[in-house]
Amino acid sequence: MSTKDSVLILLKEKKDKYLSGEEISKHLSLSRTAVWKAIQSLKEEGYEIEASPRLGYRLVKVPDLLLPGEIKYGLKTKILGKEIYHFKEIASTNDLAKGLAFRGALEGTLVVAEKQFLGRGRFGREWISPPGGVWSSLILKPEILPFDASKITLLAGVSVTETIQEVTGLNAQIKWPNDILVGERKVAGILTEMNAEIDKVNFIILGIGINVNVEIKNFPSELYQKVISLKEATGGEINRVYFLKSLLESLDKYYLELKKGEFEPILSRWRKLTSTLGAYVKVATLEREIVGEAIDLDEHGGLILRLDTGEKQVIYSGEIC
Repeated sequence: MSTKDSVLILLKEKKDKYLSGEEISKHLSLSRTAVWKAIQSLKEEGYEIEASPRLGYRLVKVPDLLLPGEIKYGLKTKILGKEIYHFKEIASTNDLAKGLAFRGALEGTLVVAEKQFLGRGRFGREWISPPGGVWSSLILKPEILPFDASKITLLAGVSVTETIQEVTGLNAQIKWPNDILVGERKVAGILTEMNAEIDKVNFIILGIGINVNVEIKNFPSELYQKVISLKEATGGEINRVYFLKSLLESLDKYYLELKKGEFEPILSRWRKLTSTLGAYVKVATLEREIVGEAIDLDEHGGLILRLDTGEKQVIYSGEIC
């Protein structure tokens, strides 16, 4: 844990009380200079810290930012979020995470941004990422075959949907393969990118973008009726740090299950949370469009369609039009 994080945790624990520089120094075994530097660094991040020559330091206000110190505080995960990189603005959290993974970053490393200017979705489409959202990417290193990488997308869909339901009470649902809807409008998306060999996954970048407190007016007008934010759907601001911590804890739980080879319970949860199964759909693949009734997922996450001929067909890559 960094000196800055240690000082922040102590200030949080003594909320509304002053702590002298000497008290902080003794409690954390730090020099007074190190304490002063940590306080200045926290102020630069946006923390409002009152400093009194006689009384010491007091934490007054926490900024509305997805700062590492805020996310880590009280976070109950075993793998995810132990290392966190935060940016006020970045091209793409997935790209940054990919670079970190190539340089040997720890599994569970999180990259999070307040805004992306080159965010992307599936098939290289632009992903609009204005302020107020949760734009994040995780580095995962599962011991699975490349063919099973879609399991990561499925467990992420379960985690995002359940977190939305638990935090907001909204009836969010999964649209195969990677969209999360509130009503008929998209509130979140998932993008998984893999680096692998023939029989081994080196790492997977799990990108998750969620319109938490985003103002819909910040989207192009042609998307107004297609997207929604949690703020718009609930009529009030959502605590983004609390939301992200809840999501990380959910992801951590399901990811540990996957690592143990326990995927069926995750698949069962996905089936209960989806709006896709039981619907008559048109699926666009790279080669063609296929129409049929979505009846189930197979053990690898492929969508099973019953065609008009009665034949069953499994689709592993595509999207519902």
